[in-house]
Amino acid sequence: MATINLLPWRDQFRQEKKKEYLGVLAAVGVVAFIAGFIWISSVEGDISNQQTRNNILTAEIKILDEKVKDIRELKKRRQELISRMKVIQNLQGTRPIIVRHFDELVRAVPDGVHLNSLIRKGKVLHIKGIAESNNRVSSFMRNLDQSEWFAAPNLTGVRAAPEEGEQANSFELSVATSAPKDTKKGK
Repeated sequence: MATINLLPWRDQFRQEKKKEYLGVLAAVGVVAFIAGFIWISSVEGDISNQQTRNNILTAEIKILDEKVKDIRELKKRRQELISRMKVIQNLQGTRPIIVRHFDELVRAVPDGVHLNSLIRKGKVLHIKGIAESNNRVSSFMRNLDQSEWFAAPNLTGVRAAPEEGEQANSFELSVATSAPKDTKKGK
C-alpha cells in the first residue's frame, strides 16, 4: 500500500491559516486602535470646544451682569429723579394755594385785630394776635369759618391785654387750612 503523508501539507495549511488569523487579528487591532484614537481625539476636541464655548459664555455673562448692574443703578436713579420731580410738582402745585391762604387771611382779619404770629404745622395754622374787643375775635373767627380756604377755627385762649387798650384781648386760635372743592378736583 502506498503511503501518502498528508501531515506536512496540513501543517503548512495550519501555518498559513495561523499567519492569516494573526494578520487579520493585527489588522483588526490596528483598526481598533486607530478607531479608538480617532474617537478619543474627537471626544477631547468636543470637550475643548465646549470648554472654549463655556469660557466665552462666562465672559459674556460677566459683561451682561455689569450691564444689569448699570441698568439697576439707572433704574434707581430714575426712581430718585421721579420722586424729586413729584416733590417739585407738589411744591409748584401748592405754591398758589399758600398765596391764596394769605390772601384769604388778610380778607378775614377785621379792623381792630392785629396778628402777631402765624405758625403752620401740617394743615393747621396757629394764630396769635391782639384784638380791640371780644367781638372782633368772634368776627375774625366767623370770617375764617365762611372762607373756602379755612375750616373749623378753634379759639384756644383769650387773655386781657390792658397794655394795648381797655377792652383789648390777646388771643390764640387754630384753624385748619383747606382748598375749595373744585380746586381739589383739578389736581
